[in-house]
Amino acid sequence: MKKIRIVSLAVCIMWVLSLILISSCSSDDSTSSSSGAPAIESVKPSGYETDGSLKPFEPVTIGYPKNYYIIHGKGLLTTTKVYFNDYESYFQPSFVTDTDIVILIDENTPYANASNKLKVVTENGTAEFDFVIAPPVPTVSQFYPVNATAGQEITITGKYFLNPVVTLAKTKTLPAVPVTVVSSTLEKIVIKVPENADLRYLSVANLSGETNSGYAIGTAIFDDVSYYGLTFPSWNNFNFVTNGTAEQGLTHIEKKMDAWGNLQSDWSWYDQLTPFSGLRLAIKAKVPGKIGFIFNGNWENNPPILDVTTEWKVFYLPWSVLTNTDRVQNISFQNRTTNDKGDGVENTFSIDNIGFVLKAE
Repeated sequence: MKKIRIVSLAVCIMWVLSLILISSCSSDDSTSSSSGAPAIESVKPSGYETDGSLKPFEPVTIGYPKNYYIIHGKGLLTTTKVYFNDYESYFQPSFVTDTDIVILIDENTPYANASNKLKVVTENGTAEFDFVIAPPVPTVSQFYPVNATAGQEITITGKYFLNPVVTLAKTKTLPAVPVTVVSSTLEKIVIKVPENADLRYLSVANLSGETNSGYAIGTAIFDDVSYYGLTFPSWNNFNFVTNGTAEQGLTHIEKKMDAWGNLQSDWSWYDQLTPFSGLRLAIKAKVPGKIGFIFNGNWENNPPILDVTTEWKVFYLPWSVLTNTDRVQNISFQNRTTNDKGDGVENTFSIDNIGFVLKAE
């Protein structure tokens, strides 16, 4: 399918170009116009939408990197350079006539703190046109604190936060709710939590689209602190690490575990589990290994054994793989790393972002 799409795009471009060439060749004053000062009259998209349909061949003032466009005007035949936001995009000379240029906007074209100008340089002068380069669709890496309440501030991190709009994401039964943005950069947003935000995902939108957070407000068991009395007592001999490498928030747990060593939470009781389908947790290790997830004291009855790497990995554990799932009473971890002989070996584990997973709507 990818090869078909590439060929079809090329055919589409050549079809458009052929119309341009025919139109250019049929003009009596094409020779005189090519010797005059250039002018840009419009920019139109060329190619296909993601659903396979042709993009509307209509003027636009916003462009997306890695997409084809047709610059329409006059005096363009001697074009030597094309810039979007003062960043050069390559074009094939064979895709240029006196009235049109077919061009692919370079994927590295800047979109923030830029001129918002299209510039065409020819042998006879330079033409400019107001044109905005859109950023990629935003990505949300994390937010903290997860269990923030109305009036508190939440920090969202990710990328491409150009003039971001933040909402409580819409659900099947609830509309999106605007959220006040306190401050923002391209990679960080600070918001104020509105009323009734509990168990709602956050949505971040920019000019190009929107994306939802990977987890919802109010779903943490441990983010930077522990909740519901499920703390990890100091006798476990672990560390709270705050060196900027947490998977979520500012703090994660780290413990060097001997062969079959463990980390145990306090015993508590939380049974308001109706909205949830299971648990999530992020883990990495000093060396690839295995860790047992011990839920509600189930040390022997086939607890989930998780394959851990040296990079953060988020695990999702549905209630079906756990036992006694009418409450959360205890959360513990056991080093199950072994050597090629099956003997237990020491490993250091980092643990973060322990929380609940909302049921799908």
